Amino acid sequence: MSDLHANIEKLNGYLARFRDTGVLNRIAGKDEPAQSGATFENHSPVDETLICNVAKSGTADIDAAAQAAKAAFPAWRDMAATERKKILHKIADGIVERAEEIAFCECWDTGQALRFMSKAALRGAENFRFFAERALTARDGQHLVSPTLMNITTRVPIGPVGVITPWNTPFMLSTWKIAPALAAGCTVVHKPAEFSPVTARILMEIAEQAGLPTGVWNLVNGFGEDAGRALTEHPDIKAIAFVGESKTGSMIMKQGADTLKRVHFELGGKNPVIVFDDADLDRALDAAIFMIYSLNGERCTSSSRLLLQSSIAKEFTAKLIERVNRIKVGHPLDPTTEIGPLIHQTHFDKVCSYFDIAKSDGATVAAGGAALDQPGYYVRPTLFTQAKSDMRIAQEEIFGPVLTAIQFDTEDQALEIANGVEYGLTGYVWTNDLTRALRFTNSLEAGMIWVNSENVRHLPTPFGGVKASGIGRDGGDWSFEFYMEQKHIGLATGQHAIPRLGA
Repeated sequence: MSDLHANIEKLNGYLARFRDTGVLNRIAGKDEPAQSGATFENHSPVDETLICNVAKSGTADIDAAAQAAKAAFPAWRDMAATERKKILHKIADGIVERAEEIAFCECWDTGQALRFMSKAALRGAENFRFFAERALTARDGQHLVSPTLMNITTRVPIGPVGVITPWNTPFMLSTWKIAPALAAGCTVVHKPAEFSPVTARILMEIAEQAGLPTGVWNLVNGFGEDAGRALTEHPDIKAIAFVGESKTGSMIMKQGADTLKRVHFELGGKNPVIVFDDADLDRALDAAIFMIYSLNGERCTSSSRLLLQSSIAKEFTAKLIERVNRIKVGHPLDPTTEIGPLIHQTHFDKVCSYFDIAKSDGATVAAGGAALDQPGYYVRPTLFTQAKSDMRIAQEEIFGPVLTAIQFDTEDQALEIANGVEYGLTGYVWTNDLTRALRFTNSLEAGMIWVNSENVRHLPTPFGGVKASGIGRDGGDWSFEFYMEQKHIGLATGQHAIPRLGA
């Protein structure tokens, strides 16, 4: 039996219960259908077959989850940090134990290749372990002496929070948001993306089996226009952490305005990888390919714009075309697959529309530029060349395995092209000139920049973007700055003069 057939048999075993019962909400420790009784169908992008039915929640379901989170908050807030630490480590242990199940279900739910999803589950465990350790110091503050007062600061959890996660690598991104919220002492209402609900349910089960108290974490499925909106407008939800499109982030900010909701947004990107002629071109080639074609190109940090210095553009592009044409598109559970199907028909149509847009704008389709003629939402890895920075393919987030190559002559020209989009999430700079690297990164409009490297995530560092790419930062202490409130206490150190009115 081939590896693929063996993996499909394992998958069927993991999914059997979801096919029987569907994916229900989990509120205050109980399985709950939507109060309206409504459901929606969840189909696999691999072959368009039905995975399961999912509860389609509305305002009443969100309210029940928010009330559960509110009721559970005082006890979770006041629990000793050492106890929260133990629970978070147990969640990480549970993730490791079920890593294969998580990876297989995520592949089938999202179309992502197993070679990447097998690691995503373990990264989720690392997120919980990291913030488990940080729970001990989450409330630490500063000692700020003044002439008359001993000023101290501390932090307290903000309260029940809403977490809205996307359909690309949904399991790992859920852990990224929820782990620091729990470590800080917040309770959570989680609404996963409607296209990828399965692994969110598995993660919820792992958390409860690890001893997480009832109501601390609640799972509500549904669509953004009803369940999502109800969550962002709910008065008992004190903050919203959202990962997704920039337009949706703008809507959430408007919806949360009446309740003065704190927001954290990780949004879109049109990220440049800039390759200068003095760079290690072989390593730059590997990194550029990896950062756009891995994860089906469905990642906010993908290097979707390739800026090549004109003196090396011809040679670099020739090698790039050869490599892109050899990338293996196939079944996500095949261990040799490098690109699987896109998440959904709607997204597939969007990505494919840019093939004609590129041609009409005058760019060259140097590789790919077509869908595969078979069931499922498969597209060939695509490269556009002879592009200009004002073309739609160079300005708009395509969010697929599609790379746009643009040439530049000078450093100033490269910087102008790199900054000439509405987004500012990441940037990748390839040069062996240290002074150029320092100068260029100082002026590059991006929240995160890697020099002579692909995206290598280090959890203590701040993750987030500028401009239309987001608000706020994840990672390390920056996560606690979002999920916690600062508190100042001034203690008089003597009998300083107090103005006397009406004496």
